[in-house]
Amino acid sequence: MAYDDPENTILMETTKGPVVIKLRPDLAPGHVERIKELAREGFYDGIVFHRVIDGFMAQVGCPHGTGTGGSDKPDLKAEFNDESHVRGTCSMARTQNPHSANSQFFICFDEAPFLNRQYTVWGEVIEGMDNVDQIKRGEPVKDPDSIVSMKVAADA
Repeated sequence: MAYDDPENTILMETTKGPVVIKLRPDLAPGHVERIKELAREGFYDGIVFHRVIDGFMAQVGCPHGTGTGGSDKPDLKAEFNDESHVRGTCSMARTQNPHSANSQFFICFDEAPFLNRQYTVWGEVIEGMDNVDQIKRGEPVKDPDSIVSMKVAADA
C-alpha cells in the first residue's frame, strides 16, 4: 500500500492485526523523531499493551511490560499542542513531570478531552482502529496483546 508520506507513517503489526499511524511532525517534531528512532531500532517489537482501559485507551512502550520503564534515551521535553484527544489519537504517556515522556504511548479508544494540552499528541491511527479495539483490557492485562513489529513505512 502506498502512503502520502512514508517517512511519517508507522506500520504497526499487533497480535490483533495491522495498525497504520500517521505521524504529525507539525505538532510534535521531537516526539515523532523519537518514535521513528525507536521503531527503527526495533525497540517496540514484542512489547506488550500493559494498560488497556475500556472506553479510554491502550498503553504500550514499556520494555518491562509494567508501565515502569522506558528506553535508554533521555526523556523528552513536552510538546503539548492544541490537537484534541479523540478516537485514534496517539499520544505520549508520562509521569507527573510534564517533561518525562520517553517511549510509552497510548492510543485513545474514545474522546478524552481531560488529556488535551496535558499530553503530547504525535499521531493518529489512519487504518486498523478495529484491531486496536480488540486489544485485551486490564490494569495490568493478563496474557496481554503486543506489538509484533513496528516500522517506519519508508523502511518497509
